[in-house]
Amino acid sequence: MYVIKVKGVAKIPDYVQLRDDAFTLLAYFRVDRPDKSLEKIGLGDKASYIMEVVKEMPFGQIKKIDV
Repeated sequence: MYVIKVKGVAKIPDYVQLRDDAFTLLAYFRVDRPDKSLEKIGLGDKASYIMEVVKEMPFGQIKKIDV
């Protein structure tokens, strides 16, 4: 799975994209509100791990994670 952290501009907030190995979009959520999106795709129990990775990432980079 790949994580991409996208910097918002003006009134648009920062977002996170989760993509599978084929780079298909699995989830797209605000950095400050990940819970509902992660629950929807079955990763609610991994939310703390995913958000720790997101917090440490700089904007605009792609990181591969194993969940």
